[in-house]
Amino acid sequence: MQERRFIAAAAINMFIAVACGAFGAHALKQALSAEMLAIWQTAVHYQMVHALGLLAIALLMARLDSVWSLCAGYSMLAGIVIFSGSLYALALSGIRVLGAITPLGGLAFLLGWAMLAWAAYRR
Repeated sequence: MQERRFIAAAAINMFIAVACGAFGAHALKQALSAEMLAIWQTAVHYQMVHALGLLAIALLMARLDSVWSLCAGYSMLAGIVIFSGSLYALALSGIRVLGAITPLGGLAFLLGWAMLAWAAYRR
């Protein structure tokens, strides 16, 4: 059951990443500075890559059969929300303090990948 939820979350995040990438390339190109547009694109890139990571976790869950793969999926999802979300908000608002939240999302990504590796190793 959890696998299906992670697959759905991965697909939704890929949809959002593609939409945000197009939005940034077209609608925001004139509205944001080059620096803020680069931040926006970083958010899109990391959301897309880690949505694929979440999809991989979902597809491996039955094979790994581990609480570690479940935790990896939730960590990956949290990383997407915190990392990419804070960068999207920073790019749109210009509020620099939002950048202080971003490393927490990066840490969640690292934990997700580490937990996936551990789940595979333990299997």
